[in-house]
Amino acid sequence: MNKTELGIFIKSLEQDCRTKEGKQFTEVIVPSSKLHQLAFQLKENDESSFDFLFCITGVDYGQELGVVYHLRSTKYGHTVVLKTRTADRENPHFDSVTDIWKAAEFLEREVYDLLGIKFINHPDLRRLFLDNSWGFPLRKDYVDDINIVTK
Repeated sequence: MNKTELGIFIKSLEQDCRTKEGKQFTEVIVPSSKLHQLAFQLKENDESSFDFLFCITGVDYGQELGVVYHLRSTKYGHTVVLKTRTADRENPHFDSVTDIWKAAEFLEREVYDLLGIKFINHPDLRRLFLDNSWGFPLRKDYVDDINIVTK
């Protein structure tokens, strides 16, 4: 499957997602409520077989917080990027994909630790690097008067 065909295939699995072309990888913007279902289908469907989650990144877009998932099919050699967002900065949360890819366990903990995004049904969601006295230092609105030098 080329990138265009992959985008069409993913749209056939979930009509509410949007695909972006002209990038290195096929990008799929998926509503947060559909993320877990689409991720499961992408792994289990024999036509896609995305068996390798190699990166999860948390993003602060300013008004919204988001999560970016990089998936690879070792069987077919294609890569896809799933992106989802929430406008809820007070209680950001997404469904965990640890039941789909075990690698997500530490990657989701890192996102939680640095951005405060919670993952529903995560088996051990706790801070990975920082203790609870810290806020969430990768948020754009983070303030630390002691450790961060400002002009």
